[in-house]
Amino acid sequence: MNLVLATDDAGGPEIFASVQGEGPSAGEPTAFMRLSRCNLCCVWCDTAYTWHFDGDERPHRGGETYDRKANQVTRAVEDVAARIEALGQRRLVVTGGEPMLQAPALAQLLAALPDLTVEIETNGTALPPPKLDVWVDQFNVSPKLAHSGNARDLAIVPKVLRTYVSDGRAVFKFVVAEPSDVEEVRELVRAHALPRGRVFVMPEGTDSNTLRARQEWLVPLCLEHGFRLSDRLHIHLFGDTRGT
Repeated sequence: MNLVLATDDAGGPEIFASVQGEGPSAGEPTAFMRLSRCNLCCVWCDTAYTWHFDGDERPHRGGETYDRKANQVTRAVEDVAARIEALGQRRLVVTGGEPMLQAPALAQLLAALPDLTVEIETNGTALPPPKLDVWVDQFNVSPKLAHSGNARDLAIVPKVLRTYVSDGRAVFKFVVAEPSDVEEVRELVRAHALPRGRVFVMPEGTDSNTLRARQEWLVPLCLEHGFRLSDRLHIHLFGDTRGT
């Protein structure tokens, strides 16, 4: 079975070791694997090279499309597992793109790496099948708000969110760009009974100045509404670059 991955700057699969930059495990030494393809199209997506290929007319603020052959690579599960093991890390973050689009192959991969602590970063529109679910220690669920440009009925799937709410492994991370976005987060928290202690809000931005400017108004809103703040540590450390 094969996995379809994003590429790094050298054209190989984007599998690398770094520190987790977001959410409750920020700062943890981690192996990362970035998969290709997504079912949503966020206009501010900072990994558009995983889905915004030539011929894709869905909007993205950068306006750039990417050559699929240069930005997408297929590798056997066994090869991917060997590359991850070679990094020598105890934690694995599976990101994308949207990992749930490759659930069968991903389940096979994780079964070959049973000793790793596994986080899956997902947009929360689909659930893992049982063969995948059994290997996951944490779901980083990131429902997309209106400013992402996605239609609400595509980005917010109530039945799926309810299932993640009932799963103690799931945390919820919302990307915000304006103070009004936090009001939308509050609405979703109320509508879907999201546990506030597992709700993170994170400023959208791909440079330190933007992140810091948005944190100035975001921190008081976190204090007011009881949400947790997530920074983007990797941006401060490495900038907006692949393989970091």
